[in-house]
This record gives sequence, C-alpha cells and structure tokens, in this order.
Amino acid sequence: MVHRRSAERLRDLCCANRGTFIKVGQHLGALDYLLPEEYTSTLKVLHSRAPQSTMEEIQQVIREDLGKEIEQLFVSFEDRPQGAASLAQVHKAVLKDGRTVAVKVQHPKVRTQSSKDILVMEFLLKGVHWLFPDFAFMWLVEEAKRNLPLELDFLNEGRNAEKVAEMLKHFEFLKVPKIHWDLSTKRILTMDFEEGGQVNDREYMKKHGIDVNEISRNLGKIYSEMIFVNGFVHCDPHPGNVLVKKCPKSNKAQIVLLDHGLYQALNEDFRLDYCRLWQALMKADLKNIERYSRRLGAGDMYPLFACVLTARSWTSVNAGISQTPVTNSEDTEIRTNAARYLPQISDLLNKIPRQMLLLLKTNDLLRGIETTLQTRASASSFINMSRCCVRAVATYKRTKAQSRSQRMRIGLSEAITLWQINMYELFLWIKGSMLGGWIISLLRFIQYTH
Repeated sequence: MVHRRSAERLRDLCCANRGTFIKVGQHLGALDYLLPEEYTSTLKVLHSRAPQSTMEEIQQVIREDLGKEIEQLFVSFEDRPQGAASLAQVHKAVLKDGRTVAVKVQHPKVRTQSSKDILVMEFLLKGVHWLFPDFAFMWLVEEAKRNLPLELDFLNEGRNAEKVAEMLKHFEFLKVPKIHWDLSTKRILTMDFEEGGQVNDREYMKKHGIDVNEISRNLGKIYSEMIFVNGFVHCDPHPGNVLVKKCPKSNKAQIVLLDHGLYQALNEDFRLDYCRLWQALMKADLKNIERYSRRLGAGDMYPLFACVLTARSWTSVNAGISQTPVTNSEDTEIRTNAARYLPQISDLLNKIPRQMLLLLKTNDLLRGIETTLQTRASASSFINMSRCCVRAVATYKRTKAQSRSQRMRIGLSEAITLWQINMYELFLWIKGSMLGGWIISLLRFIQYTH
C-alpha cells in the first residue's frame, strides 16, 4: 500500500513538472529488475499519457520555426494529438500534395526548462543520498545530462531514422517513416504517417490476423542486428514507439519503428565483449561469463551483473538461460532479490560503462513487450541472438586475419556454426509441430511394443 501511494505521488510529480521529469519517470518505469512492481506499473503510464501542449502553443512553435501559419503549410492539421510524450506531441496532418504526415512538435518550454530540471534533480538526489547512503541513483541524472540535448534536436532524430532505415533495409518487415526535411527543424519533425496498433496490443493483432510469435521473433531480429552486428541501437522501444500492422500491398505483418531521438553507438571492443558475454550466458559457460562481465566493468559483482542483464536467477544462469524456461516463481524471486540487493545493484549501475545503462533500459523494455505478448525467453529469441553474435565475432576476426587461408577458416567455422543453429531451429520446429507429435508417439509405440 505504501509503495502504491508513493509511486502515484511520484507519477503526479513527474506530470506536474513535465519534460525532463517525465523522461526520468519513464526510465524508472522500465527498471523491472530494480523497483517494486507498484512503481513500475504506475510509472509506465508516463509512456502514453504525458501532459499535452495547447493548440496555441503548437501553432506558435510552427510559426517560429517554419515561418508560416499551419493553414499555409497543410491542407488539414488535427487539433487532437495522436500521442503526447515527455518532450513532444504528434499531430496528424495532410500536405498540399495530398500525402498524410505525422508532425512531431516539441513542447515549447522543454528546451529552456530541461537544464534547470536536471539541476533540481541533481540537488534532490544528492540530498537523498546524503540522508540514505545506500541510495545511489546519480547515474540517472548523468544519463539525462548526456542524452537530453540529443533528444531535443529533432534534426538529429531524423538523421538517426534514415541511418537505421538504410542499415536494416534487408528486413522487409521493418518500416521506418520517411522524413520530410523541408518541414523539419530542431523542434519540428515531419514524417510519413503510419497506422498500426501498439506492439503489446494482443487484441489488435488477433483482430488483424497478425501472428504474435512472428512479431516477437522479428522484433528480436531487429534488435539483435542493431546491438551485436551494427553497434547502433534504438534505445527507446516502449510500446508507443513500436507499432505493428498488415502491409496493404503484401498482406504481411510489419513492424513500424518510431521515435529515433535516443540511440547508443557501441564502440567495437564493448560490442564484441557484449557478444561474447551473451554467448557465454546462453551456453552456461561460467568461466567466460565471469571473464566478459569483468571486462564490461562488473568486477567481483559479475554474478549480480549476469542476473540484472538477463533478469534471470543465478540458478538459471548456471543451467543456461536458453535451456531454462522462465517461471512465475523465478520472477517472484527476482523481484524479492532486487529489493534485498538494492544497494549492490545501485553500486553496480554506478560502476558499469555508461553505454551499458541504455542497453539495460532497452533490454527491460523489450522484455516487457515479450512478457505482455507471452513470448518471453522463447527459443527463437536466443536463436536470433546466437546468429548475430556468431556473425559479429566472425566479421571481427576476418578484419584481423593475416592471410586468405585464415579468412577461409574463419568463414568455414562461421558457416558450420550457423548451420548447427539452423538445424537446432529446425529440430525445435519439428518438435513443436503436429509432425513432431506423430514422430514422438510413433517412437513411444515402438518402444512399448518392444
């Protein structure tokens, strides 16, 4: 009861102060491994129910940045926003040539207020830390200081959108809205309008004949490719930023990725250590779990780091997370231990590299989507990660190879490993299919008759 009341007061505080406070509240709402459920469930509403700017304020921003009135730029412009977030809100509009666009307009006072908000938060957190030394959340302020200027520059967001669209163009199921640069500034971003339901809306998917498992699998492919292969990661995959829809031309399911303001660029050494750590986690290779956790800054806290990273118990990590399904009792154990080890977790978060913090946030948001879709820790997600890790490490080794024969050996080893993964995936498919059921029944019958 106390947690719920405190969480509601914190949510109301974020809504009253808007901007940066909502951004930090959203981040806290994603810390499922760290905070009690009452906090995360209460603060998650900040992703979709942030306070709105008035239409007069929106008109003023457009007038100042584009130099014209709304009526001169658009045939129609809906007063009611499609959605309001911490830094901006999005309106549906129609251009003079008839194309429908989404116009993202920054809340007018966010830019000037954000630096003051961060100073206030820094002061408050230092005061709380002085009263309660175990409370160590200064990394939240440091992240806000570093990331807010980038998120407030919508031209940077547009460039990120184009970069990721080019980077992942081989995924036909991914849609990144096209940017209209002639109607974009640092405070306004105009892009193609995309319909769709939120990625955690099972009812929408059922209604439109979209396979939940396919969506979860494809979302895993997108993020595995970004993290392990390219090292350029969209770090805000909350459900409001990930839409699903049926493509009207092909009738195939598509994922629409929105809000490209917050990306993490991973340096090569970090990315490869992270690849090898996940490979070790999937194989229950405790020696390399320790080795690469230490290389990533966890030190002697590597068991706790492995648990935070995977949101699994140390027992499951020892057994191999790809072999051990998630249970309700394990989730309860994780939450209980998170409360018990809060000081140690806070200390760990202050020690690890800054780029790891955004990856942890990304992991938590993706894990939340999988939990809602009831596809969490499915074998397919680990298979996608395994493929990307193998490709990433092999690509790196090829760049360091001294001879053609070395490169050939690396390529052969990569091909064999990927073939083994494909065979394992085929085995799982047969095992889960009707054919697999028949084969198992036949083998049991043969065994019984003999």
